[in-house]
Amino acid sequence: MYENSTSSRAAGFLLDLIEADDAERARRRIGLQQPATEESLDTQRKLFSWWTQTAVPSSVLLWVLEEDDPELNAIVWRHVSTDDAMRRAIVRGVPHGPGHTRAVRVAKPLTRDQEPPVPGHFTQYGLIGALRASTSMGPARSAASMVLGRPGWQAVADADRERPLPGYARWALSVRPDCPPSLRAQFGSHAKFAHRVRQAGVIDGPAQYATAWSPASKVLQVLSLGRTLFPTRVREAEDALRLLVRDHLGDREDAWAVLAQLIGTFQGSVPELVITAGAIA
Repeated sequence: MYENSTSSRAAGFLLDLIEADDAERARRRIGLQQPATEESLDTQRKLFSWWTQTAVPSSVLLWVLEEDDPELNAIVWRHVSTDDAMRRAIVRGVPHGPGHTRAVRVAKPLTRDQEPPVPGHFTQYGLIGALRASTSMGPARSAASMVLGRPGWQAVADADRERPLPGYARWALSVRPDCPPSLRAQFGSHAKFAHRVRQAGVIDGPAQYATAWSPASKVLQVLSLGRTLFPTRVREAEDALRLLVRDHLGDREDAWAVLAQLIGTFQGSVPELVITAGAIA
């Protein structure tokens, strides 16, 4: 392995979950240098370039937006997985963090002029009218992109309680990662519905992402950047994996060597990778 490769960052994320002395010995065994306290600007640019061009579940982008940091929002803006709803919220300064109400400054060079086009049926009917008029997925998605912040979601919840919204509108709203769980539950539950939500990349939290998503290398690469991009939430992933890593890898240098060999091509989840490496060793 070599320092600052995506695979080395993936392994480094797991190594940080064990005792420091054990991690140092394992790093030497697999040829992974101790990470610098601060990465160079050039390295940061390369990492963010990789991240913005790598598709991720939509909830991962929401965790970044929850930091309500203008510079992080600008990175989300450039991400390949970012949709119109997120870009609209970014240029309008909509806060996403729990309990946050103050508008978020828009980082240069982004401006309100770069907001995605406002749908014609929204201009004609308003938010709830546009959602009710949506008879196919395209109009429903464009109408759903106009729901902004807690007031917008509250208006949708109230309208649906008054008279259920059409199926396409419910679907388009539910697959937004910032749709309140209570509203998603209000829309009802069905196996196909839950499958669509998962396909859209909606995840309960970083712990579920760390333990149930795959392939492991990609998940760990994203989580390794989480300490910079979504530091408020990344601890949930660390806590979900810590005991597993210590039980199956711990201070066993041979197990870490096996993990280093597997990590680049392993297609299963992170727990499956950790357990497999430990079992082979």
